[in-house]
Amino acid sequence: MPLHQTYTTQRLFIKPTEKEDAAFILELFNTPKWKQFIGDRNLKTITEAETYITQKMLPQRERLGFSNYTVLRKSDGIKIGTCGLYDREGVQGIDLGFALLPAYEKQGYAYEASKRVMEAAFFDFGYKTLSGITVKNNYASQALLEKLGFIKTGTLTLPNDNTPLFLYQFTFSVEAES
Repeated sequence: MPLHQTYTTQRLFIKPTEKEDAAFILELFNTPKWKQFIGDRNLKTITEAETYITQKMLPQRERLGFSNYTVLRKSDGIKIGTCGLYDREGVQGIDLGFALLPAYEKQGYAYEASKRVMEAAFFDFGYKTLSGITVKNNYASQALLEKLGFIKTGTLTLPNDNTPLFLYQFTFSVEAES
């Protein structure tokens, strides 16, 4: 299992999020779409973002070998978003998640990063099924999940949150790679 591996695509580096990414995480988590569609994590300072990374992201990575990844453009090294695999309470199996800064949306980056992270889930970590969740009015995320081959299978609510979410699932098969 390739712990802490950086992945690449044609246009992107996808690296494990580290404490030094705190300023970027603070910026991303405070965008209007993050707050609307993912939820307010109540991060107001770089120190709070560092704490979030060390308490929420790094323990899962140490336990499972994967967690949140910071997505950077190869052309200029700019941090444009995140993509990751999450062992999320209330979701059966591993959850694929993604988010971009608004300036980098609608350019295919989320698809490119998500596809590569999905490949890592299957080939590097041995998962055959992934889940995806989204609030009901996040049409862009629903469209991306469907483009990636996920199928809407129902709804769920996460513990300590009564927001209804759509649940999507993807099962890897050799035919899916053809």
